[in-house]
Amino acid sequence: MTSSTPAIAVGVEEEFHIVDSGTRHLVSRSGALLERLSKERFTQELQRSAVEANSKPFTSLEDLARDLVALRGTLTDVADGLGVGIVAAGSVPLGDADTMKVSPDPRYEQMLDDYQLLTREQLICGTQVHAEVADRDLAVLVSHLVTPWLPPLLALSCSSPYWLGADTGYASYRTMVWQRWPTSGPMGRYGSAAEYERMVDDLVRSGVISDPGMIYFDVRPSAHVPTVELRVCDACPRVDDIVLIAGLFRALVARELEKVRRDPEREVQLEPVRAAAWQAARSGLEGELVDPQEGTPAPAGEVVLRLVDGLRPYLEEAGDWDLVSGLAREALARGSSAERQRRVLDRRGRMEDVVDFLVAETRAGTSALKAGA
Repeated sequence: MTSSTPAIAVGVEEEFHIVDSGTRHLVSRSGALLERLSKERFTQELQRSAVEANSKPFTSLEDLARDLVALRGTLTDVADGLGVGIVAAGSVPLGDADTMKVSPDPRYEQMLDDYQLLTREQLICGTQVHAEVADRDLAVLVSHLVTPWLPPLLALSCSSPYWLGADTGYASYRTMVWQRWPTSGPMGRYGSAAEYERMVDDLVRSGVISDPGMIYFDVRPSAHVPTVELRVCDACPRVDDIVLIAGLFRALVARELEKVRRDPEREVQLEPVRAAAWQAARSGLEGELVDPQEGTPAPAGEVVLRLVDGLRPYLEEAGDWDLVSGLAREALARGSSAERQRRVLDRRGRMEDVVDFLVAETRAGTSALKAGA
């Protein structure tokens, strides 16, 4: 690593739930929202109860934060006029899968026909972070090699303890729902972009998936832009947490790019990664995580801070050290969104209060970052 290493641009795709402002239940109103929003920045999702916002790519995390806050402001302003609320979280507590509708798109309608209940229950939202890697061969290698370090990033995002009115006992039940897709989970090792594309073609030819967009690995080389795409995280109510995750992911990608040039033959065992991801989804920041280096359990805070410290050279080179290390400490002190939601429910036992809390956090978006923008 040298000071002449080009900065890696990062961008974010945020998915948001739509809830009725009166009942606080999920509602299929994306069409009305999208009619009033920029088609370049906002798109439909599989379910009509969700929309997606797309940031621009930035080399500055502060600029990324400003863009995310602006997108949320635009979205919530439009939602207010329609009598709906916007929630950035892996799941919302109140909803009925039987009343939800897929977006009017032949691809989504085919997915409903093919995958049935799995599609109807896709009432979840995530945060996807793109880190620029122009060389497709390197993007394929790095997508595999970063996998041991993803569970702590998932833990930082955990925001889906409730599912269809019940406490699941998980910090990220979205992860459990997502893992049912046939192409989810950590990505195996492929020696080149050509080898990776042959695997994708084989899966499409098998008929199990309909197109390359259905490759749902935790990290993947993007199908449409020259990036490595992080897909494992829940949607985050606070923009601070998205910026933290984006900064850490960029540093992980930078580190693995440096390592893979020295040793392109390295391979990651995926079984421990799957186990560690399950543990992160189960306990979030409030329990133990599997230490990526030792393979043993440790308090979540210790694992996260070791990850941050280990990435310090790459964070410093990007100019991110002060911001990211500070956001990490704040996130650990605050606790996961899942735990904050449970504290809200404990006060009065009303799931509606949890939805109101999530709408308010999503609207606020950020604290220190917004003040300094």
